[in-house]
Parts: sequence; C-alpha cells; structure tokens
Amino acid sequence: MTDEDVIRRRLLIDGDGTGDDRRLNMLLKTFIKWCCTTHESPIDSQSTLDRILSQLTQSEYTFTKSRIMATTSSAELQNYENLLQQISDDIERAKQEIGEKKLEFKKAKIIRKNRAEYEVLANVINEQPDRKQTDEKLSQLKKELNSLEEKSEKLNEQMELRRKQFHVLIASIHQLEALLDASGANDSLDVFDDEDMDILNMKSDGDPMEVS
Repeated sequence: MTDEDVIRRRLLIDGDGTGDDRRLNMLLKTFIKWCCTTHESPIDSQSTLDRILSQLTQSEYTFTKSRIMATTSSAELQNYENLLQQISDDIERAKQEIGEKKLEFKKAKIIRKNRAEYEVLANVINEQPDRKQTDEKLSQLKKELNSLEEKSEKLNEQMELRRKQFHVLIASIHQLEALLDASGANDSLDVFDDEDMDILNMKSDGDPMEVS
C-alpha cells in the first residue's frame, strides 16, 4: 500500500474531519483493554461493551456516510464530465451551424445582388418598345427609305435631263454666235423670223427639249 493510498484511506475514515480517525483509535484501545481486563465486574464490563458497541455503531455510520458521499461525489463528477462533453458537443455543433449560416448569408447576398441587377435590367427592357412595335417601325422606315430613293432617282433623272437641255442650249447659242459673226448682227436678225425667235426664247427659258 502506498502512502497515497494510506492518506486517502485515512481521509475516508476521518470523514468530515470531525475526529473519526481518533475515535477509531480510541475504540481499538478500549476494545483491547476490555479484552485484557479480567477482574472487572459484569456490570462494568457490560457498560464498557455497550460503550464499545455505541462507538462502533457511530463509526459504521460515519463510514457508511463517507462511502455514500464518495459515491455521490463520483456520480456528480461523472455527471459534470457528461455535462462538459455535452456542452463541448453543443459548442462544436453551434460552430458548424454558424459556418453554414455564413455560407447561406453569402449566397443570400449574391442572390440579392443578382435580383437587384435583374430588376434594373428589367426596367430598362420595359422602357424599350416591344419587338412587334420595333418591326413595324423598321418596316415603316424601310418604306420611307425606298420612297426617298425613288424620289432621289427621279430627281437625278430630272437633273440629267436638265443638264442635257442646258448643253443643247449652250450649243445653240454657240451656233447663233457663229452665224452672227459670219453675216453680221443686223443681217442675221433679218434671217430669223418670228417663229425662230420664239424657239430661241424657249431654249433660253430652260423648257424641256428633246435630244436627237
């Protein structure tokens, strides 16, 4: 038996520190004395025996009480250990739940951001005309463009006709100048009659003329 076991047993016997160890020593001494005494009267011997039994009963009560307290303390200690393990498990579970909630919070932030962007984009799209209206407007613009192209072609044709008429007019003027230079100004005027003068006036006014 080691010193630690001896001290533990002494503490167990001593109980709450009320002198149980000393009481057991006294009980042992009284019992040895009672056994060794032979000249004692029966009354004194019975009195000593009763005192020994009383001390023994008290010691047994103290021992039983100490054993019960030790068992209760062990059970309470085991209960505290179980409670500590449960608290540790709850802490680990809470940490895991906190990590999961953080991930859910990040996902919720992303979803909220995407939803806000979607709403902005939806508002922009709603402000724009639908496809049917766009197609109708595009078709109308194409018709207007075709009409303008046709007008442009007609104007180009008219410009080309005017250019040719102007060219004929310039050529006629050059011919008239040549005739005037050849026969003199006064004689040339007598050569043209009223009908010829009307034709020259029409040319100078820019009226349409056929090109041969």
